[in-house]
Amino acid sequence: MEFESLPTTPTSEELLDKAFSKAARAGKAQYGVQAQRSMIQTSSNILSDNLENVVRTWPNFDSISPFYYELADILVEVGTLRKSLGKIQWASTKTKDIGREHQRSLLGTDLGQARTIRKQAFARMASVVRGVSNELIILSEARNSLRRLPTINPDIPTIVVAGYPNVGKSSFVNLITNARNEIASYPFTTRGVLVGHIERNRIRYQIIDTPGLLDRSMSDRNDIEKQAISALRHVADCILFFIDASETCGYSLENQLSLCDEIKSQFEINLITVCSKSDLSTNVESDYYLYISPDTSNSFDPSLTIKPEILSSSQLIKHAISSIPIPDIWSTSPLK
Repeated sequence: MEFESLPTTPTSEELLDKAFSKAARAGKAQYGVQAQRSMIQTSSNILSDNLENVVRTWPNFDSISPFYYELADILVEVGTLRKSLGKIQWASTKTKDIGREHQRSLLGTDLGQARTIRKQAFARMASVVRGVSNELIILSEARNSLRRLPTINPDIPTIVVAGYPNVGKSSFVNLITNARNEIASYPFTTRGVLVGHIERNRIRYQIIDTPGLLDRSMSDRNDIEKQAISALRHVADCILFFIDASETCGYSLENQLSLCDEIKSQFEINLITVCSKSDLSTNVESDYYLYISPDTSNSFDPSLTIKPEILSSSQLIKHAISSIPIPDIWSTSPLK
């Protein structure tokens, strides 16, 4: 995941304490003007290097996946992050320049003059670092927010499960992934995202159920939720839309079908409709009927078999996988 390894961002005072305390120790190892030179050089290097490291630990927003770019933009505004990183990069360069300038000023001075120059250098460097205090706080808060994003790999084939609540989506994901799934934190829903994985023919597939996002009409969503759905378009390769034609889920068939059409138009990728409670009703046009059960397909009553076909969960996932074009990179990359 793009942001999970971001280290803690230090405050301006933490940076100054670190730099000036190490500079003091460096000065004790020298004498006279050379001690003052060592203190300026040490503090300048530490401040410049640490500020540079703050910038380098952040990913390049021009090269991260569009999925994580959009999620980051919702949480922290990428434009604001870019400005903060730019100011901190400037501070890194400036503290280095101040150190060099004041080291040159030491030429031909006595100890008293050298101490005055060293104090001036410290004051100027401290002013620069304190000048980006707010930017360091912005990065720290952004880091804490972005680390909450779910671990979803945008580079592997992904099946997204959609539909109104209580239509059998989570049961399906639990079953098909043998319950080896994770409830991932997701800051745009009231419940966690369900992320499961399966392997077929040495290819790893990602299966995502997103409660709170793809389970109601777009007209009922706020702008943040709409952008989160937009981000999902960058990872989804196939959508399984679950319909409860019996309406025991609490939502009318008309509303469910309307949501299905809406999601299909939003994503513009292959969408397979699934009637998830075919033991209760098959009163819907669907690609496949499915009665979600931990039992094998042999438990189905043959008399229920109609067209479209009644499938087991494993058969359904095979159909979903077969609808996804597999680039060479997926079939040749080692599994992780």
